[in-house]
Amino acid sequence: MSQTDLDPGRAIAERIERFVRDVVIPYEKDPRATAHGPTDELVAELRGLAREAQLLTPHIGVDGAHLSQRATALALQASGLSPLGPVALNVMAPDEGNMYLLGRVADDAQKRRFLDPLVSGEARSAFFMTEPAEDGGAGADPSMLQTTAVQNGDDWIINGRKAFITGAVGASVGIVMARTDAGDGKVAATMFLVDLPHPAVRVERVMETIDSSMPGGHSIIALKDLRIPGDQILGAPHQGFKYAQVRLSPARLSHCMRWLGACRRAQEIATAYAVKRHAFGKPLIDHEGVGFMLADNMIELKQAELMIDWCASVLDTGALGTTESSMTKVAVSEALFRIADRCVQIMGGSGVSGDTVVEQIFREVRAFRIYDGPSEVHRWSLAKAVKRQGLSVQTT
Repeated sequence: MSQTDLDPGRAIAERIERFVRDVVIPYEKDPRATAHGPTDELVAELRGLAREAQLLTPHIGVDGAHLSQRATALALQASGLSPLGPVALNVMAPDEGNMYLLGRVADDAQKRRFLDPLVSGEARSAFFMTEPAEDGGAGADPSMLQTTAVQNGDDWIINGRKAFITGAVGASVGIVMARTDAGDGKVAATMFLVDLPHPAVRVERVMETIDSSMPGGHSIIALKDLRIPGDQILGAPHQGFKYAQVRLSPARLSHCMRWLGACRRAQEIATAYAVKRHAFGKPLIDHEGVGFMLADNMIELKQAELMIDWCASVLDTGALGTTESSMTKVAVSEALFRIADRCVQIMGGSGVSGDTVVEQIFREVRAFRIYDGPSEVHRWSLAKAVKRQGLSVQTT
């Protein structure tokens, strides 16, 4: 893809940045932005403003076509300048990843029923995969899936528990991943589409977590005799693990895009603070200890941007890009954490207060190192790839 091909993404990103700075950022102190994410009332209000500005779901056209991953990166980075930006523009997780998956796997009827309300911003969704550790269920290792789906005539009966399910409270669309028997003795999984709320899908509790940007928060969910018709299987039966990779590779990258925008904002705030704040006879920025931290941030912001663009270019070729997305997710999430941490340190007491958004960005980026697989799991996966490469090399 040429640089000219990125022009649509640049044009949209410029409009998004103006919208986020002028319209969304003033909402950051709104009491409806709660510890469990913005309320549905606030989400609807912000999305109404984005709709008026013709910026709602900007990465998906009216014909259903997506921007390229590289162009999407520009748009999502601009949205991330505020933690409320991705929510307002309808590019926040888990909805953005669920829209991507449905757009590639769902049939036409499923798209009309489940995807269209998400793209229009009228509905939210949840992805039910992770399970409670005390149940011995799936976390970073999906093969440990304990939730089961058993065929009963034309229907399937699902039972199990799920954990850390983002956005389940208030969601209208659910994608449930359950263990199924393909008859070959191997561990298999199937994805099911569910209308929410549903009496067989019960929220046991909304968890207390350090992040607070995603509507509905994160919940423990009980699935009790959930009956799903066969025409609500997403894609083909027993292909859930494959579809999870279809979703996760770009979803990891989208997280990188959004939180890069947030850390750019934190850098702006910390820089303004360091220029104005004086200590020991001069501005903080003139002390090498502070100036060098801001310089390191500048370097790592650019490195993160370049790595995101590289991974996006791989995904744009049609490659699955699991290795590239794992490398990018580890490198960018850890770099952004260092950036946010330095911003907090530069600002001292102000950096750990709610007086600016820097404190929230630090919390969100810390959680990002766990979202869609912790760094250690990605490194383990990459190490296995390195081993395969090493075994394939002829030594002399």
